[in-house]
Amino acid sequence: MADYLPIYKPGQAITLKASAAITGGQLVEVTGSGTVGPAGAASTKVVGVAGFTAAINDNVTIFTGGVQHAVAAGAITAGDVVQAGAAGTVATGTTAPIGIALADAADTADARILMNR
Repeated sequence: MADYLPIYKPGQAITLKASAAITGGQLVEVTGSGTVGPAGAASTKVVGVAGFTAAINDNVTIFTGGVQHAVAAGAITAGDVVQAGAAGTVATGTTAPIGIALADAADTADARILMNR
């Protein structure tokens, strides 16, 4: 049997170019070849969470998979399936799930999420 090693381990950082202004902690989505921007509501293109604030055309570190945290859009209960909310937030929803909430979070509080992508 052949050996297998993943390209990135869950929670590992990758670097992409910002196609729009990004605030650290926002969910980001693929916007083009090698570029990301703040994720829109129910985006199916979410790749992770921005590690820091970046201006357009700056490189930005993205944390993928694993356990991440992002600002809640509305109250979230532990165990809720979550998806991208507006402007790079995280919200409950099953249209385009990105993970499961590990703890309760009030609206605009940090929500801890086990990311499934």
